[in-house]
Amino acid sequence: MADNKLSKKDNILQVVKFALFSVSAGLIQVVSFTLLNELMPDIQGNNAFTKWFFESEYGAYYLVALILSILWNFTVNRKFTFKSATNIPIAMLKVFGFYCVFTPVSTILGEIITPKIPWDFGEYIVLGVTMAINMISEYLYCRFVVYRNSMNTNDTEKNKKGN
Repeated sequence: MADNKLSKKDNILQVVKFALFSVSAGLIQVVSFTLLNELMPDIQGNNAFTKWFFESEYGAYYLVALILSILWNFTVNRKFTFKSATNIPIAMLKVFGFYCVFTPVSTILGEIITPKIPWDFGEYIVLGVTMAINMISEYLYCRFVVYRNSMNTNDTEKNKKGN
């Protein structure tokens, strides 16, 4: 187990890195959501998935955009923010567990709230609020659950410490 005692400066730097990488993941999410929301053709389908995906006001496009941002955010934060050499599949399963709760809750709430916002850009307000809640809760989950015992264990950090 690594020495996970971080100084105040290290903790602040970790939060800043996570926030910056989350902003980059957020850009991926916003761009992909916008492309799907604005450019997907209206396709009529008979099966439930086709109807849901192509006629969705929010949920389907949000899910695709969220998955893309999760993959990016997981990859860069594991390597650069938490500097973890932990077993990648186990870490991914832990993050997957977080999103097994977060995704349905945020998708359902987004589907409920979006139609009630009177402005044409209401789905973007819901997306922004959801992304902020996601960033804060995911940081806390990663810091204290996923990487709790494996921070600063990757080869770069081991070489710095002379291990």
